[in-house]
Amino acid sequence: MTEKPEGVRRTQADRRAQTRAALLEAAARGLSMYGYANLVLERVAGEAGYTRGALYHQFANKEELALAVVKWVEETWEAEVGRLVAAESDPVEALLALARGHAVYCRRDVANVMMTLRVEFAGQDHPVGQAITDIVDRLEADCTGLIAAGRSSGAIPPGPPPAETASAYLGVVEAVGISLAGHAPYDVELAERAVRGVLNLPPVQEAQE
Repeated sequence: MTEKPEGVRRTQADRRAQTRAALLEAAARGLSMYGYANLVLERVAGEAGYTRGALYHQFANKEELALAVVKWVEETWEAEVGRLVAAESDPVEALLALARGHAVYCRRDVANVMMTLRVEFAGQDHPVGQAITDIVDRLEADCTGLIAAGRSSGAIPPGPPPAETASAYLGVVEAVGISLAGHAPYDVELAERAVRGVLNLPPVQEAQE
């Protein structure tokens, strides 16, 4: 007699997770296109295929939804790009893997969330802006460490301090990803070329005919 209620609970949990995922993706698209101030929750619910009531059953308000989207984007980026970086033991290869992986990630229509919200909340004391700042700070710290390690081993030539180089590196990665979103395979190729320039690495060797 206990198996059926457990089965029902699992089904309800699955439905809730499916609803949440659909709402997060729709909200991410909306935030990418319209920003936080212009995000209309009723439109988000409709695009996800649910009612506004279903959205409010999952998220108390727009701020809670936006924070959940930021966390969701961070998690999907880590799953798709961060794992590529973690798989590389060599600092240079890790930095190149990040650039290539981010270019692929930017082919998705939700990839502009972080940039859009970071610009919108610049200079403001807002929980959403702070959440993004925390993510960017962690990523910059990771890249600073990789650049410092590459410099120590001699794989990355001397240049500006690692922290400043990391900021420039991430700025280039982000700019190429946005500018060439969906332009495969050139997005990946040009992302690598661009960061090689920032890191003062030799250019990619063209295949000989």
